[in-house]
Amino acid sequence: MSKAAKNAAPPASGGAELPFEEAMKRLESVVEAMESDELPLETMLARFEEGMKLADGCQARLAAAEVKLQQLEKNAGGELTLRPPTAPEQSLDE
Repeated sequence: MSKAAKNAAPPASGGAELPFEEAMKRLESVVEAMESDELPLETMLARFEEGMKLADGCQARLAAAEVKLQQLEKNAGGELTLRPPTAPEQSLDE
């Protein structure tokens, strides 16, 4: 079985329930399959749709991780804790 045929397996459902690392690996395999030029058009379109869902899910997880990292602070005991999100500052013009 060719590598492209192996990567042409049925799509995973969007990657929302996959761990980040697995979603990234699946996205890489989708890209490899699409680059192989061995897929029929219908399969290529399905892989593109799957890839977009995986990319969106990974991007959302990265954004959430970035927010969490920005909220980390050390407490009096030197332990890292999450500070509550702050409300956006209001302009003095309001």
